[in-house]
Amino acid sequence: MTLTKFNKRRHPWFPSDFSNFFGDDDFFNDRFWMKATQKEPAMNIKETEKEYQIELAAPGLTKEDFEIFIDNGYLNIYAEKSSEAEDKKENYTRKEFNYSSFKRSLLLPENVKEEEIKATYDNGVLKFNLKKIDMVLDTPPTKKIEIE
Repeated sequence: MTLTKFNKRRHPWFPSDFSNFFGDDDFFNDRFWMKATQKEPAMNIKETEKEYQIELAAPGLTKEDFEIFIDNGYLNIYAEKSSEAEDKKENYTRKEFNYSSFKRSLLLPENVKEEEIKATYDNGVLKFNLKKIDMVLDTPPTKKIEIE
């Protein structure tokens, strides 16, 4: 008979994240909980000659659920939605609630007109158009330096 050391992380009965429940210090690590609770919506960014186009997948929300602002060169997108339903009958009560939120912050490029950023929300997709400005760098004239 051969004895083999039991390896929790590779055991077929336990998925890799659930193996942490059984004594590893990783269970208390923030990285484990972030996988389970923090969900950022998928995002597409497309750059054209005149603008950046950003699409953020956020189904099930309304435009009133969003809070969008620019702060210190960052485009901050925050959304929160909660709902509650209660069903009372004569011999039971059923109560359900749901809460979801997310926050994304994007560092804006220097060549974006912050005051002209436009956002629309349609069919679960939040879209941004960020117009570009022509960056004209003032190059100083060439100056000749004489050796003394």
